[in-house]
Amino acid sequence: MDSGSEAFAQTHWTLVLRARGDSPEARAALSDLCGAYYAPVLAFVRRSGLDEESSRDLTQEFFTRLLARQGIDTVDPQRGRFRSFLLGALKHFLADMRERAQRLKRGGGQLHEPLDAGTDTSPGIQLPDPNTPNPEHEFDRKWALTLLDRALILLAEEHKTAGKSAYFETLKPWLTGDSEDISQAEAARQLDLTEGAVKVAIHRLRRQFRQHIKDEIGQTVGDRAQVDEELHHLLQALL
Repeated sequence: MDSGSEAFAQTHWTLVLRARGDSPEARAALSDLCGAYYAPVLAFVRRSGLDEESSRDLTQEFFTRLLARQGIDTVDPQRGRFRSFLLGALKHFLADMRERAQRLKRGGGQLHEPLDAGTDTSPGIQLPDPNTPNPEHEFDRKWALTLLDRALILLAEEHKTAGKSAYFETLKPWLTGDSEDISQAEAARQLDLTEGAVKVAIHRLRRQFRQHIKDEIGQTVGDRAQVDEELHHLLQALL
């Protein structure tokens, strides 16, 4: 890998690479990573045919195992997208849970261990039907929404630090698609700017927002060339 690619991996895979190992710092980073991508995992499990409670139980179990077993240590930035790694690990986990549930149902001298914290009379966790169509699309959609939300929060924090929270909140509807509730003329009046200045400000804010989205994507892909490809894929998932 050339020096440019190495610099990209070191810079943009920090979120994932920091989570390796068993130090307190690594475990804190892994916990943050799991929290950031809880929603896509839950969406995949839920779309696989489970009720809400069972989906949350299995999602929690998946991340608990990832935390306990240093599962993130096998991620290689040179092999592509963290999204693909996480989805593959999730599919493997659910397949393992289905196999385990079937084995326990058959008996075979195996020790019965409940998958949840319920009593012996509780129904336990239902397992997803592997034939339920297209849970991967919901996973990607939630992943995209998570990235957009993280980028929006970062942009808001930057404006807050600069003492421009009111400015950001006034123009945010043009980032979130809610601009039908406010005209550019009204925004200009609130900000004491001309309409022309507001148009320029919206354009600049959109450019910053897009860059933050690409930076978020860059943290979980292995090559600079994959950023635009991943951005296109995730935006398509929102359609």
